[in-house]
Amino acid sequence: MADSMLTPPSPSLARMRAWDLSLCRLLNRANRREYVGRAFALISRLGDGVFWYTLMLLLPLLHGLGTLAVSLHMAVTGAVGLTIYKWLKARTSRPRPFMVSDHIIRRVPPLDEYSFPSGHTLHAVAFSIVLLSHLPQWFWVVVPFAALVAISRPVLGLHYPSDVLAGAVIGALVAGTSVSLAPLLLA
Repeated sequence: MADSMLTPPSPSLARMRAWDLSLCRLLNRANRREYVGRAFALISRLGDGVFWYTLMLLLPLLHGLGTLAVSLHMAVTGAVGLTIYKWLKARTSRPRPFMVSDHIIRRVPPLDEYSFPSGHTLHAVAFSIVLLSHLPQWFWVVVPFAALVAISRPVLGLHYPSDVLAGAVIGALVAGTSVSLAPLLLA
């Protein structure tokens, strides 16, 4: 184990972690209601990629073959996001909330071992930004869905709110970079 893992956190970091866990517990309480837990489990499952990949396949059918480039742009952005996500997960090795607290109920099994950052949120934000840069009329579908995916993660006991926030920021940065570079790469 690394020496930094053995040193106790600073008081301010310890307070931030305690606040993060408390907020996660609060959000996870909604999971105790069966219908809420099932609804967020479905949203989370769709956020695994089912919704986004189906949307990428449907765009050319709904908007014409010209939107194949939009689907490809989303896919490439997703691949970059996945690379960053996997690298960060391996480096941070943050345990998931349900592993840390007996008060947190896990509704669904996690896709991997570690918590930081939320890959679901990272991709939901990244895919939404890229799609909306091309087809803003999708706002009322993808923004609420991305928000529900983000909320589902702590509700289901799989992520801390800070994991979700970090995933959203990383997703926005990846998508913003992708959107700004797209005209240069397609020129």
